[in-house]
Amino acid sequence: MNTQPDFSKNANHAATAPAFLSVWDVHAYYGESYIVQGVSFNVHEGEILALLGRNGAGKTSTLRSIARIGDPEVRKGEIWLDHKPLHNMSSYEAAQAGLGLVPEDRRIIPGLTVEENLKLAQIAPPIGWSIERLYDLFPRLGERRMQEGVTLSGGEQQMLAIARALARDIKVLLLDEPYEGLAPVIVDEIEKTLRIIKEQGITTVIVEQNAVRALKLADRAVILDTGGIVFDGTAAEVLENKALREEYLAI
Repeated sequence: MNTQPDFSKNANHAATAPAFLSVWDVHAYYGESYIVQGVSFNVHEGEILALLGRNGAGKTSTLRSIARIGDPEVRKGEIWLDHKPLHNMSSYEAAQAGLGLVPEDRRIIPGLTVEENLKLAQIAPPIGWSIERLYDLFPRLGERRMQEGVTLSGGEQQMLAIARALARDIKVLLLDEPYEGLAPVIVDEIEKTLRIIKEQGITTVIVEQNAVRALKLADRAVILDTGGIVFDGTAAEVLENKALREEYLAI
């Protein structure tokens, strides 16, 4: 007799009407390795969605699929942002359409100062927040504006990576492991910043191993397991459901 908790009623959930960001039945591969297996979910405008799961569940691969990176290769499915189809776009075109990806490794450009990293992001339209507005959001970056970006601390580099995304006119911010390797006090600072960004109406999808912190920040959560969705609901539901957390998040 199967005594495992059943969360399948929430699996592969997608609303019938398009949301601000919609991922519909996406299948993606690294070579012949089938990684993202029919993932569907919606994100509403101004919402923070936590995309969670154990290591290897397909979180980063799903995020990269949305950003149209090309690796993994999306072979089936649709991705829509603000009624525009992204699934046939390149990563550059998707970025122009309003996707801002902050990858796990942050991709700070060596040899450039903090300010040069930000100005490079604004070299072509659409331009987002002004440099001074970004320094208001991240005062530490303003203090270090002439310092080479790669010499910043890990937390400061994460701030720079987020600021660089906001330097573009984005509609959705995609964050891959923004808290990784950071001290709790810096995580608090990043989290406070993400709340301010939400107040500005920017929709956010966050992939994060620190699931409890992500859930306390998020409005909704999607949980992946072996490339497919096993839960789609409110963040509060996950925080309140011990069996769900133990089964899929090991917390």
